[in-house]
Amino acid sequence: MNRNEFSEILRKSSRVVVKVGTSSLTYSTGKLNLTRMEKLVRDLSDVLNQDREVLLVSSGAVGAGMGKLGLDRRPRTIPEKQAAAAIGQGILMHIYEKFFAEYSQTVAQVLLTPADLFDRHRYLNARTALETLFKLGVIPIVNENDTVATQGLKFGDNDTLSAMVAGLIDAEVLIILSDIDGLYSANPRVDPNAELISLVEEITSEIEMSAGGTGSNMAQGGMVTKIQAARIAASSGAYMLVVNSQEPQVIRRILDGESLGTLFLPSSKKLDARQRWIAYGSPVQGRVLIDGGAVDALLKRGKSLLPSGVVGVEGNFEAGCVVGVYTPDGREIARGISNYSSGAVDKIKGRRTTEILEVLGYKDFDEIIHRNNLTLI
Repeated sequence: MNRNEFSEILRKSSRVVVKVGTSSLTYSTGKLNLTRMEKLVRDLSDVLNQDREVLLVSSGAVGAGMGKLGLDRRPRTIPEKQAAAAIGQGILMHIYEKFFAEYSQTVAQVLLTPADLFDRHRYLNARTALETLFKLGVIPIVNENDTVATQGLKFGDNDTLSAMVAGLIDAEVLIILSDIDGLYSANPRVDPNAELISLVEEITSEIEMSAGGTGSNMAQGGMVTKIQAARIAASSGAYMLVVNSQEPQVIRRILDGESLGTLFLPSSKKLDARQRWIAYGSPVQGRVLIDGGAVDALLKRGKSLLPSGVVGVEGNFEAGCVVGVYTPDGREIARGISNYSSGAVDKIKGRRTTEILEVLGYKDFDEIIHRNNLTLI
């Protein structure tokens, strides 16, 4: 498949999410690079003038707070980061508002936490608020609410946040601005023979290996998080690009169909909002390990997960929690809402459904996870 085949799709896209990371907005000191911010705003304003809707996911609040506090190193503890973010978020928005106003554009600050997307009611409220901003011709500038988010309940990085938001608003394109040209066949910082991969049709194990894998130099806030973002974006039917933020007018050029960076194609099977919520929008509380027969039943026949196919359970979770479903070789193939707690699953694993009542003393469901509450990933 040729990358040029998708140029027309990008040119016709009307709703775009752009994510810019800390490395693209700050100096090596961690403080804001105003020259880069101004160029970004000019590029986005030019895209807006093409009658497109744009949402910006922006890092940089902590860096702005560092400058105000006179810190010469990035905060290391959560309270320090929260304090810097609380001070910096207003500064960051003030700078964006000033730059965008020069091009007669109006912006709005939207701060999100995972709870806003895990809870169905809050998810719909967030969607409605963003849709209203688009109707009013306003540019939403989204960031994680670092002041109140805790380590145990965070998106973890704005790559994930941007992909979740792209699905939330049904964006056609997600552009991730990075400090690297795109996805390479190996880590270009250590391998001079690494080659840029222009097009990714499907995220395979080979693609994941190219990203460096967990624990590599690029894993933290690097290409690994962008692969996860690509999975989320693909499941919502969005095209995702990873491009170098230093390319002149890179956003406009991408949307004009120029072949820059790495393009990730959307999945052939788009997940609906509920399926995306199960797969990516809710915290995974544990693992259910299944045998080969159950793998075939889920992947090939679209069946529910029955106790007889379960060989193990990990973690502590209650009925109604989202859990990961893993194959005998440790590969996650699905996520779903468990009908039983981890303790109950452990007791009935390997049993027939007719034995559930005898083992537990009650029987609420035949299935551990019903197929309507299961999403393959």
